Amino acid sequence: MSLAQACLAVAVALALVSVVAAVLVPRGARPLVAGAGTALTGASGVVAGAGAVAGHSVVLPALLPLAGVVIAVDGLGGLFLVVTGVVGVLVGVYATAYCRGHGLDGRGVSAVLPLFVLAMLLVPVAGSVSTLLVCWELMALTSLLLVVAEHRRRAAVARAAVWYAVMTHLGFVAVLGGLLVFTAHATDDSFAALRDAGERLPAGVGAVVFAATLVGFASKAGIVPLHAWLPRAHPEAPSHVSALMSAAMVNLGVYGIVRVGLDLLGGAVGGGVGGWWLLVLGLGAVSAVYGILQAAMSTDLKRLLGQSTTENMGLVLIGVGAAGLFDSSGLRLLAGLALAAALLHVINHAAFKSLLFLAAGSVLRATGTRDLDLLGGLRAGMPVTTALFGLGGLAASALPPGTAFVSEWLLLQALIHGLPEVDGSASTVRAVVMPVGVAVIALTAGLSVATFVKAFGVGFLAKPRGGGAERARESPRGMLAGMGLAALACIGLAVLPAGVLPLVTAATGAALRGQGDTAAVSGFVMLELAGVTGALSPLLLAAALLVAGVAVVAATRVVVTARRAAHRRTARLWDCGGGPLSARMEYTATSFAEPLQRVFDNVVAPETDVNVDHHQESRYLVRAVEYRRRVPDRIERRLYGPVLGAVVRWGAAGRVLATGSVHRYLGYGFYSLCAVLLVLAVLR
Repeated sequence: MSLAQACLAVAVALALVSVVAAVLVPRGARPLVAGAGTALTGASGVVAGAGAVAGHSVVLPALLPLAGVVIAVDGLGGLFLVVTGVVGVLVGVYATAYCRGHGLDGRGVSAVLPLFVLAMLLVPVAGSVSTLLVCWELMALTSLLLVVAEHRRRAAVARAAVWYAVMTHLGFVAVLGGLLVFTAHATDDSFAALRDAGERLPAGVGAVVFAATLVGFASKAGIVPLHAWLPRAHPEAPSHVSALMSAAMVNLGVYGIVRVGLDLLGGAVGGGVGGWWLLVLGLGAVSAVYGILQAAMSTDLKRLLGQSTTENMGLVLIGVGAAGLFDSSGLRLLAGLALAAALLHVINHAAFKSLLFLAAGSVLRATGTRDLDLLGGLRAGMPVTTALFGLGGLAASALPPGTAFVSEWLLLQALIHGLPEVDGSASTVRAVVMPVGVAVIALTAGLSVATFVKAFGVGFLAKPRGGGAERARESPRGMLAGMGLAALACIGLAVLPAGVLPLVTAATGAALRGQGDTAAVSGFVMLELAGVTGALSPLLLAAALLVAGVAVVAATRVVVTARRAAHRRTARLWDCGGGPLSARMEYTATSFAEPLQRVFDNVVAPETDVNVDHHQESRYLVRAVEYRRRVPDRIERRLYGPVLGAVVRWGAAGRVLATGSVHRYLGYGFYSLCAVLLVLAVLR
């Protein structure tokens, strides 16, 4: 038994023991048991993923009927094992304190948490269709149970759970249909047999398989237009569950697209030269722009973070689509570079989104609200949470030395060097698509900066605008420990991303079916691109920025000290005669986003309502002005609104047919049988 297999067995055992213990122990000990079990299960997954590059497999035929269970551990699955395991460790440490103080210490919630992490660990190591589908459904059910954990407190939780349940199971049906078509052309349902069948699969069948699985996996990743569940479920789920879903679960949608499209189908999915991969790249671009625009307009802190997840998964799909496009054109090095950038962004996003959601949970626990317009002034009462959220915002903003900067720089390098003029090959498609991809990445980077400046500046700095913000106090040490570990991961990935390059290289080689010609990034302190011009040293860049910042601060203090020594006078700052500033004079999240709203007015289509209340004595005297602004999801309104309306009308028609008469029901059966017999007679 290999190291990866042994650690997976340990993870399964730890999770099951944690489930049993969480049911049996007293209420006061449940958060500690569930959190510790989750952390240990995640740690076992990390070790298993680190040892997964050998590509070992094990078959357990007795566990499932017909096909049994096939576990196959390779470099691609290993990367997602490590990412999921690390997030599980962070959330497990955080949950030991968060669940106790937030009323989440029931038997059901405590028992399901480690089981959810185990299900996510098993998805990337499934080696057959039946094993993947069972693990996928287990992941969906356990996450749904955790989403509804607080349904007794807020009615919105139940509505979000309904959306999530419907979307995730429709996605499951799509994945099921696509993989069943694929399996019908193979000797069995193992991934090894599917790889052999993928090489001789007809183009039309390959296109059907890829399209169906793309719908299902993209739904799980929160890609537009299948994202409607994400901005509902992430805010309403408990914050540690939101971190698991946003930093780990959505990644498995990307895993499914890469596994089926690049590995099992070998990149040949029909539609001309990379036709389907152009669709993937386009969906990623639309998701990145639309997601960050919705986040920039949002005033709900957790909803903002959820919509940011759609943006980051869009950036990942840009890299995956570009990798498939390059691979179909025979540009193996560029395909490896684009896929390496996408997978590195998966790792980076898991780190900073874990930190941001855990910090948002700390804010929610202390203030009781997620509304940025009612926050502010948290720096005084919650200095550690404020600093950690600021670090997470910097990591997510794609600014040096942020965590996302390196992966987005690599993605830009792949797209720029993919231009026909650069690599010397003629391709009109790439000549059009690659500059658009570069523009999308640049636009989302700028908007993400504005979004997190709004979240941090309005939510944590200045003066408190609500009673909850005024009374906020720092979170317990267990929660701070979980956030601190996530912050260390963000810093490590920002200054030394080469530490995870072996894992990324192994995953890229497994996905593109080759090692030597897909290792596009090398180096430790200095990252160098193979075959193309480009080099970057995140560590030296961070050191230079730190030295420059310290020098500016030191020079400023020297000048100020010298001037104070010469002449010092105390005077009140000029305030236009209005007196000291109050919280009502500050920017709110709504007012901060208003200029961006004007620029993208035709895209976001905001709804505003101004109600002016006059005094009865005179219409010229205004007593109060009430302003409301709502930024609806246009895609949801245009796409899902008609569908839901049709379902309601169909249900109304069904009530007319279902009168309760047994004779009428027998008539329905008789006429249906006659219709079937007539159809069979005609077809025969």
